[in-house]
Amino acid sequence: MICPVCHWQNFLGEDVCENCGADLSRADTPEQAPAFHGRLLGIPLVKLGAPRPQIAEGDVTVGDAIERMRRESLDCLLILEDGRLAGIFTDRDAVLKVGGNAGDRRPLREVMTRDPVVLRHDDPVAVAINKMAVGGFRHVPIIDGGQVPIGVVSARDVFRHLATGLA
Repeated sequence: MICPVCHWQNFLGEDVCENCGADLSRADTPEQAPAFHGRLLGIPLVKLGAPRPQIAEGDVTVGDAIERMRRESLDCLLILEDGRLAGIFTDRDAVLKVGGNAGDRRPLREVMTRDPVVLRHDDPVAVAINKMAVGGFRHVPIIDGGQVPIGVVSARDVFRHLATGLA
């Protein structure tokens, strides 16, 4: 256990820091996470004005998807199967998984990221930041109660919101 005062590495379960004598008895007691209600991190995602999701079906070819993304300047496509979110295909996927090959005839479902991490419309900005940071994502779909995408929040949207709020 690391001492919160002097950052000394103590043995797990110690009640007093070996280095500085600080009380460690409550240092590893779980505490309730703070609720986010501030104007920057606490506003619900729906107030960010995230754009409507760009949708594609899983049987669209990778090449057609890449061409559409180029033509419409899209960063990602959400893939639906049976009307529900099945995956996401991003500009990063286009580069890393298929090398940007607009001639690739495979169906999009073969290269998409299946079962992406999602957010709810009433999740606060803080939750979006956490999920993006932990997962290394730049785009996270926003869904309604029935797994139907209603938006996509991007790192760009979050940074723009934070920069505007701090100005």
